[in-house]
Amino acid sequence: MNASERFFRRYIFSTVGIVVLFLTVNVALVASYFVIAYFGNVATSNFPIEDFSNHVIVANGQFTGDAQATEMLNKADAWAMILDEDGTVVWEENLPEELPRHYNATDIAMFSRWYLDDYPVNIWKRQDGLLVIGLSPGNVVNYYLSFRAQYVWPLLFGLVAVFFINILLMVYLFIRNAHRVEKAMGPILDGIRHLSAGKPVHLEETGELAEINAGLNKAGDYLMKKDNTRAEWIRGISHDIRTPLSMILGYASEIEDTVSLPETTRKQAGIIRRHSEKLKNLVADLNLTTKLEYSMQPIQKQRFDPVELARQVVSEVLNDELSELYELEFSEDSPGKNISIVGDQILLSRMLNNLIRNCVVHNPNGCRIQISIGSNATICTFTVTDNGHGVSESQLNALNSDEDISSTQKQTEEAEHGLGLKIVRQIVKTHQGVVRFAETIPHGLTVKILLPME
Repeated sequence: MNASERFFRRYIFSTVGIVVLFLTVNVALVASYFVIAYFGNVATSNFPIEDFSNHVIVANGQFTGDAQATEMLNKADAWAMILDEDGTVVWEENLPEELPRHYNATDIAMFSRWYLDDYPVNIWKRQDGLLVIGLSPGNVVNYYLSFRAQYVWPLLFGLVAVFFINILLMVYLFIRNAHRVEKAMGPILDGIRHLSAGKPVHLEETGELAEINAGLNKAGDYLMKKDNTRAEWIRGISHDIRTPLSMILGYASEIEDTVSLPETTRKQAGIIRRHSEKLKNLVADLNLTTKLEYSMQPIQKQRFDPVELARQVVSEVLNDELSELYELEFSEDSPGKNISIVGDQILLSRMLNNLIRNCVVHNPNGCRIQISIGSNATICTFTVTDNGHGVSESQLNALNSDEDISSTQKQTEEAEHGLGLKIVRQIVKTHQGVVRFAETIPHGLTVKILLPME
């Protein structure tokens, strides 16, 4: 499963979760409404006709409502009447003048469906008659519903089915649209990954996201053109500098070695030679880092002994007139153990040489440099440690987070260009390894390189 599929799968799952949350919240709101309605006395908001009937009594053949009955009617803005068996009003209170005082069976049957003219009514059967309570028009809405029993359950099942069908339809349409967007976004995400890796990008400029595809194509072309221009410029500069630089080095060395010349002239020639060598190393570093960055450096991998490789590098550094201020040591973590890895010997030699040179350059007052080789079943470890002044915590964090820093020293006129450690990172990355920077106790810098044995 690639990154785009994982992204859209999480997107779909999150949307389904939102739908479930939506339904849960709505169910909770409806339940809350009914709970509030129950505790808010909504269930008993209809006129309490039975209670009212108890307050209307018959004394000496006359119906009489007590004070509480009158209060109940006034509070509800209602009227009341009692009909005898013939439909004649035998008792009334607040009864509107426009309403008749006698009703036949048909009239009673009609308003028993809850409306008398425009007045919504409630009825209650008493032993001595029919109690009718009328409310103000618009105060209460009465509905009469009638269903055949055989249709009740199918209706309930139908409502539930419609509800779930709507939910499933909504989820289906969303997944369908998300899949269409995924198909359109997949190439875009792949293109962004290719751009980040420095690879060329070309997307079809069609569909709903054609403008984004066109923008990525344009950005990819611009970046590739820019990178190619930079690489060609560095190659051209390196080629153009090589010949005159070789002549400067040759003549400077010749002047420096000529005994008949004044001492001052020979010293000046030595300064020219040393700075020319720095310039030569800088050009070589620029050339190598460009080749590694754009995968133009051919990797000649073969199996070799890393211990022997490290010995050769240490010997070359010692033979290259290393100052007496520096003490260079080499050791094996497991002496006598046969170790072999697969890699490019030239690049790994350059890696160790750059690490040693970094220790020398950033500790001009001298230090002890230790190189050790170790291994386990699958990993070969190169460790370069110095006891110099080390680096600050912020610089150490920058090194371990793969940030480019121009130097591990404070910026001075003699500050290095910082390509040495960048080339080390590139070589380690080419060999699928890991580089770690740590502080040496009590002071100094430790660089550990972990490379796979195969």
